[in-house]
Amino acid sequence: MDLLTGFTTILAVIGAGAFLAHRGVIDERAQRTLAEVSFFVATPALMLTTISRLEIGRDTTANVVASALSLATCFLVFALVSRLVWRNEGGDVLIGALVSSYVNAGNLGIAVGAYVVGDAAVVVPTLLVQVLVVQPLSLAFLDRRAGRGTNAASVVKRLASNPLTIGSAIGLVLAVSGWTLPTIVGQPVALLAGLAIPAMLLSYGAALRLSPPLGRAGQRREVVFATVLKLGVMPIVAWAVGSACGLDGRALLGVVIVAGLPTAQNIFLHSTRYRVGETLAREVVLVTTLGCLPVALLIALLLG
Repeated sequence: MDLLTGFTTILAVIGAGAFLAHRGVIDERAQRTLAEVSFFVATPALMLTTISRLEIGRDTTANVVASALSLATCFLVFALVSRLVWRNEGGDVLIGALVSSYVNAGNLGIAVGAYVVGDAAVVVPTLLVQVLVVQPLSLAFLDRRAGRGTNAASVVKRLASNPLTIGSAIGLVLAVSGWTLPTIVGQPVALLAGLAIPAMLLSYGAALRLSPPLGRAGQRREVVFATVLKLGVMPIVAWAVGSACGLDGRALLGVVIVAGLPTAQNIFLHSTRYRVGETLAREVVLVTTLGCLPVALLIALLLG
């Protein structure tokens, strides 16, 4: 019931964004403004507060290995097919690879970990791999594609100055050290963090209404392939690797069910910001969000 409530909440806010766009309250410019606000301020605050509160359990190493390998498998498979078979360009290849493998860990993952697995910490390894490794490297590539510097020093500077990376890194330091932010700092950060998910989902819902209907944008092949990788292949790889690493019971359930979560709305946020792969990101986020509930329920039934 908690899982169903979590999905219903997300879909309701997306629907609100679509309704506001339908009524003309949110136009294309406003939709992009919501995405920018989330990218630069709200989401970094959410990453900081989320990571700082979570504790890493004893199965963390095996969880990291299973999470990283399942993500890398789906990422590389899509990237190879997209580039070598479909001859897509770099930005489209990257966004497609991300929507095939990048999990909604920071939002839905925490809720699923807490309510279905009984331990929100199971999502920490996936969250850290994504926000501290995959995301900053992907953003560096997109920055370079946009002509914002090509040498090594520029790349390192972008990685160190990216707001999402900064927020995640500070959260990790707080989690490892046990420190807490002073109240005068922590309360504004928490307030901004509360804006991230609503702003992201409203922006996404508005984009759905302002864009061509699902399946009419000419990328059905890529959408289907990415969805199969995300909801089918990724949980299977996570289960195989997790089992091989000695995980079982609740720990194995956590790894697999997190791998079976939908594509993160962050990828749509990035595609909007860099104006590449927006159609693919929008449609895969929607299809995987709608399709992951039966997948999650099946995983919970088989491994719970």
